[in-house]
Amino acid sequence: MSFLSVETLNKSYGTTTVFQDIDFAAERGEFVTLLGPSGCGKSTLLRCIAGLTAVDSGRILLDGEDIVPKSPQKRGIAMVFQSYALFPNMTVEQNVAFGLRMQKVPAAESAQRVREALEMVELGPLAARYPHQLSGGQCQRVALARSLVTRPRLLLLDEPLSALDARIRKHLREQIRRIQQELKLTTVFVTHDQEEALTLSDRIVLMNAGRIVQSGDAETLYTAPENAFAAGFIGNYNLLDAAQATRLLDRPFRQQVAIRPESLRLSVQPGEGIPVRVLSHSLLGNVIRYRVDASGVELTVDVLNRSAERLYPAGTELGLQVDIESIREVA
Repeated sequence: MSFLSVETLNKSYGTTTVFQDIDFAAERGEFVTLLGPSGCGKSTLLRCIAGLTAVDSGRILLDGEDIVPKSPQKRGIAMVFQSYALFPNMTVEQNVAFGLRMQKVPAAESAQRVREALEMVELGPLAARYPHQLSGGQCQRVALARSLVTRPRLLLLDEPLSALDARIRKHLREQIRRIQQELKLTTVFVTHDQEEALTLSDRIVLMNAGRIVQSGDAETLYTAPENAFAAGFIGNYNLLDAAQATRLLDRPFRQQVAIRPESLRLSVQPGEGIPVRVLSHSLLGNVIRYRVDASGVELTVDVLNRSAERLYPAGTELGLQVDIESIREVA
């Protein structure tokens, strides 16, 4: 039996369905990400697991026990929100110790656990500061330490990095993963950012419109999308209908086709492969992304940006070669 099992969970507000028939599981010590666009129900699902939002029907099993009837305080779950929710009149140390005070943990043990939690998130020297004296990333680390100090059975993270700038977000992402692996702490993480999901997760649960559309490890979701939504949401796939794919690739297809941008190759000789015309290009650091036209079919092509790589301006006639083995037919 999985450590966390969500079984046939449903939630609606009046006539509006938030999510329907949700089933997924997390093994002990696993990092599972709920990924999907805004409004797909992932944050509400997390709040239902935490006990902050009531479910309409279904079960949530934690270590074999149905926790739906239990209050949030008795579930052994900690949750970190996008907003830090720190007490402004308390120091870092006092904020982290708050949960232990509610649990009536003895003072000496509490002080030791707070020190350990702050060292874990690299904030030991800032214990006496107040939230207004901290950066956004530091505040989020305080919120993380406050959750870890209670030694939860399950950690829930609701888009904790979305309000931070890119550099701080990357660093904190690495810290969260390191701490989770060190503690072997079962974790469910919510995000709409595919890069975060691909980087952090042991397993990704992809949601859309209140349903799970695919679940698997990062490699599976990226290389083998099962449907058009998965292909379009993860990895910037080119999606072609059956007629376009048949015409472009000169072989029959019965349904939509997904082609990864990096599986396409450009040649300076228009006669080598499918003739295409460059529409535009964008420099994305280590990748040059081209938009090309192939007889009325627009495609995205990603080329590794090497130091000697030539940039092809709009209007350049090139050849396009396709890695046929990388093509996926999707529903």
